[in-house]
Amino acid sequence: MTTVLTRPKQAEEAGVPSTRSVLLVFAGLMVAMLLSSLDQTIFSTALPTIVGELNGVEHMLWVTTAYILASTIVMPVYGKLGDLVGRKWLFVGAISIFLVGSVMGGLADSMGTLIAGRAVQGLGGGGLMILALAIIADVVPARQRGKYSGIMGAVFAVSSVAGPLLGGYFTDGPGWRWAFWMNLPLGLIAIASAVFFLKLPQREYSKPRIDYAGMIVLALAATSLVLFTTWGGNTYDWDSPVIIGLIVATVVLAGLFVFIENRAAEPVIPLKLFKNRNFNLTTSAGLITGVAMFGALAYMPTYLQMVTGVGATDAGLLMIPMMGALLISSIGSGQIVSRTGKYKVIPIIGMFVTALGLFLLSTLTATTAIWIMCAFLAVMGFGLGLSMQILTLVVQNSFPRAIVGTATSSNNFFRQIGSSLGAAIVGSLFVSRLTDILSANLPAGGTGSTGTNSLTPALVAALPEAARTIIVNAYNDALAPIFLFMVPLVLVAAVLLMFVVEKPLATHIDEAEGEQSLNKEMLDESLSVGANPTAEPVLSVRTGLIRVVDTNEGSGRRTRL
Repeated sequence: MTTVLTRPKQAEEAGVPSTRSVLLVFAGLMVAMLLSSLDQTIFSTALPTIVGELNGVEHMLWVTTAYILASTIVMPVYGKLGDLVGRKWLFVGAISIFLVGSVMGGLADSMGTLIAGRAVQGLGGGGLMILALAIIADVVPARQRGKYSGIMGAVFAVSSVAGPLLGGYFTDGPGWRWAFWMNLPLGLIAIASAVFFLKLPQREYSKPRIDYAGMIVLALAATSLVLFTTWGGNTYDWDSPVIIGLIVATVVLAGLFVFIENRAAEPVIPLKLFKNRNFNLTTSAGLITGVAMFGALAYMPTYLQMVTGVGATDAGLLMIPMMGALLISSIGSGQIVSRTGKYKVIPIIGMFVTALGLFLLSTLTATTAIWIMCAFLAVMGFGLGLSMQILTLVVQNSFPRAIVGTATSSNNFFRQIGSSLGAAIVGSLFVSRLTDILSANLPAGGTGSTGTNSLTPALVAALPEAARTIIVNAYNDALAPIFLFMVPLVLVAAVLLMFVVEKPLATHIDEAEGEQSLNKEMLDESLSVGANPTAEPVLSVRTGLIRVVDTNEGSGRRTRL
């Protein structure tokens, strides 16, 4: 008797998308990801004008916070729903929600309406990012996915520079509302690409059991965390009742979330993900990467303006070397992975290069030449580009396609948390150190009629030489040493990645390493029930259904993966 595993006819007939179809879909995904990432930064240079027109200076922080908060909350939700009901129409729905928010923002006549529009944008934007990453995993095998992932990483580099520049251009030219209106034609292009060209491999979906309790508690926990990291040290003191209450709420809700997920039929973030070694290691490294990257990005433009005396637009342009280096290393590393199939050593090197970049930035002084500052930023950017997208690829290659969306969204959720923590930690340390240094060194009345809380680059440039020197040195001495504090953290990430198990990258869409393991377990179970344990099995690794057939008796049974 021979035991043979065969695919059902439906899986046999499921076609693999052609290269042309993949490229057309990929173009649409890039547009969607660009929309999502641009809207995190595009209003940074437009905010002063916006709050002035809408009379809402006291609510200025919420224009950015509303988007980040909403997108962070829905990331795991989109990932899980994509695995349960399919990603194509969910992706179209996310783009549509994003466009509705854009229309609300474009028509806003008050800060309340504007903030509501930004929140709706975030509800769609969180899905654009996660679903785009998961869809690529659906249509491109892991071995070839590196070159696509590298380009995806480059999108973040482009948007982080282009966002502020576009915001400034719209504000000075046709008006800041065009930062919303430009999303409409781009979003429609992305929808058309998904509707007409996105042909995902066929899968059978059972009736989904939605983890509503888990989603609600996760949303509340993420909200508490984002708010205390955003407000702490800015809107409220770290020891204020509001911040302490938010921290306590975050901890309690996180514990409640674990309790709920441990009992849910279809948990939004399955706890079994954390049993996977590669997931734990890459997620931890990704969180640290978020801390380092956004900790530097959040305050370097301010540093450049105050220390070098350049304007806001020029400060944004001075970040181009960092993003250009990130773009080059991200695309280049992706090509190397696709050609060689080896990926473990690249993010490790990336972490060491990032640590070197942070160390170099910690040596900056108020008299350092601008080109040297840009060179140090480029070193850090090159290191980040070597690691960011490959970590996502490692996660996707460690799980079967049936849960790749959940794994991807969970990994990116924690990276987003790291971004919030990085900006909060660096911001708190920077402001605290700056205040102490100015208080100790700046004589009373040294800034004239302007207090230290109201200093701008233009005002500093107009001060007497002695006062200007003290303030410029204070900004340098407050920020530069913080980069050195982050070096050990990034080195920890490098050590963690040394323990990643380099599993072979799948050469077919449905040959993920996780699926091979799962199918093998099911094969062993099938052989133990009525089959001859000494028979020579033939294993065909595919998604969908497997059928164990007794070729001598003509009988068999099907088991759903």
